[in-house]
Amino acid sequence: MDEITAESGAGRRSRSEGRGAAARRASRSGGGAGPSMPYIQRKIPVYEVLDEEGLQIIERNADIILEEIGIEFRDDAEALDMWRKAGADVKGERVHFPKGLCRELLKTAPSEFTWHARNPARNVQIGGKATVFAPVYGSPFVRDLDGNRRYATLEDFRNFVKLAYMAPSIHSSGGTVCEPVDIPVNKRHLDMVYSHIKYSDKPFMGSVTAPERAEDSVAMAKLVFGDEFVENNCVMLNLINANSPMVFDETMLGAAKVYARHNQACVLSPFILSGAMSPVTVAGTLTQILAEVLAGAAFTQLVRPGAPVLFGTFAASISMQSGAPTFGTPEPALVSYGAAQLARRLGLPFRTGGSLCASKVPDAQAAHESANTLNMTLLAGTNFVLHAAGWLEGGLSACYEKFMIDQDQCGMMQKMAAGVDLSESGQAMDAIREVGPGAHYLGCAHTQANFQTAFYRSALADNNSFEQWEIEGRKRVEDRANALCRSWLDAYEAPPLDPAIDEALVAYIARRKDSMPDAFS
Repeated sequence: MDEITAESGAGRRSRSEGRGAAARRASRSGGGAGPSMPYIQRKIPVYEVLDEEGLQIIERNADIILEEIGIEFRDDAEALDMWRKAGADVKGERVHFPKGLCRELLKTAPSEFTWHARNPARNVQIGGKATVFAPVYGSPFVRDLDGNRRYATLEDFRNFVKLAYMAPSIHSSGGTVCEPVDIPVNKRHLDMVYSHIKYSDKPFMGSVTAPERAEDSVAMAKLVFGDEFVENNCVMLNLINANSPMVFDETMLGAAKVYARHNQACVLSPFILSGAMSPVTVAGTLTQILAEVLAGAAFTQLVRPGAPVLFGTFAASISMQSGAPTFGTPEPALVSYGAAQLARRLGLPFRTGGSLCASKVPDAQAAHESANTLNMTLLAGTNFVLHAAGWLEGGLSACYEKFMIDQDQCGMMQKMAAGVDLSESGQAMDAIREVGPGAHYLGCAHTQANFQTAFYRSALADNNSFEQWEIEGRKRVEDRANALCRSWLDAYEAPPLDPAIDEALVAYIARRKDSMPDAFS
C-alpha cells in the first residue's frame, strides 16, 4: 500500500496542465492526469418522460400529501415554531401545509448560483445548463489497490481527495468521500474538511452529521474565504437527506439551519428505496419526493430567504426477494427523469444520479449499472452529480479502481454534452471536397488539424489487437485502472495554500479537538 499512502510524491499535475500534446500523452500513458476540464455546459436537449398532464397529476397529489397527511419535523421545536409563524398547521411534530405555501416560499431561492472554490479558476455554476461531477460520498469501506475490502482510514480519504483533484472530469472534491473510521466520530469532520482544503482547490462539501459540525465547517471555510465572503457567497454544498417517508429529523434540520443561515447551499435530497421508503410505483415515488423536497427546501427559505437550495433525489429500487437495493434499473431512471422535470418547474437546480451499482467488484455488472445511471443522469439535465466516481457495493465501498474507470466515463459524458459541432470546421465540407469519391480521410488537412480533439480518447480502454493485448500482459480494465491510480497518486502535487491560512486551520482544529473527549458513536 506504500504507493497509495505516500504523502510526498513528485507531483507533476500542475507542470503538465498546459503542455498540449505532451499532457495528453502523459494522460494516456499514466504519467499524469492531464489538463483539467471545466464544468459541463450542456448543449444537448434534456430527455423528459412526463407530459403536462402527468406533471400536474403528481404536483396535485404532492399538494394533497402536504396539506392532508403532512410532514414530520422531529425533535426541533424551533423548526415547528417557524412553520407555525409562516402559516402552517402544526399538530405535534407534524406540519400540514396550506396549498401553495411551500411554492410561495421557494420564490426567493435562486435558480442558478456560483459554487466558489478557493482557486477561482475552479468555480462552478450550479443550475441552468451546467452539470458538475463530484465523487462518491459516505462509504464506510474501501476496496484498495491490493484488492482488499476494509474499513476506510483518513489516509484513504486524503487519497480520494487527491484523485478527485487530479481527475480532469471531476469538478468538485466532494464531501465524505469515505468515512475515516480511524478518527473519532466527533472529530473526523475537522480532518475531512481540512483535507479538502489542503489537498485540493476544487469546491468542497461540509459536514452534516451534527449542527456543531456544520458550524465547524463554516468556521473553517471562513478562515479560507473570509467571513464576509462566506456570508454573501456559496462556498459549500451540503447534503440534507429527508428521512423518508415524510420525516425530517433533528440532525438534518440542525445542519440545514446552520448552512442556510450562513448562505450556504443545501441539497434537499430524499433518500428513497422504492418499495421500502416510498411506493413501488414511479408516480407514487415521484409524488412523495416532490412533497418532501417542497417542505425541506421551503424550510431553508424560512431560515434565510435567498439561501441556495437544490432539488435532490436519490432513488433506487429494491429486490422484492431480498430487500437489497438495486441500481441501473429502469424504474429509478424514470424517477430521476421525472424529478428533473419537477425541479425545472420549481426553478430549482437539480441533483441525482452518479455511477451507481450494486456489484462488489468493478466488473461487468458494475459497468452496466453505472453506465445506465450515468447516461440517465446527463440526459435528465442534472446540475449536481454526487457519486459520479468510485461508488461500489451500493455505496458501502469506495473503490480506487472504479474511481479511475468512472472518471474516465465522466470525461466521455463531457464530450457527449457538447453536442454536434455545426461550425464551418464541424461541417467538414473542405475535407469532403479534398478527398472526393473512393479515397480516405486519414491524411487530409482537416483530419490532420483536428485528430487530437475529434474523438474522446480514453486513458483506460484497450482498443488494440488481441495479439498486442496478449503481448502486453492480457490486462483487464481493472488492472489498467489500478496502475493508472498508482501513477496518479505517485505524481500528486498539492495545490498552493497560503501558509497563514494553513496555520490558522491547523490551530482551529487543535482547539476544537482539545475541547472535547473522543467519541466513537
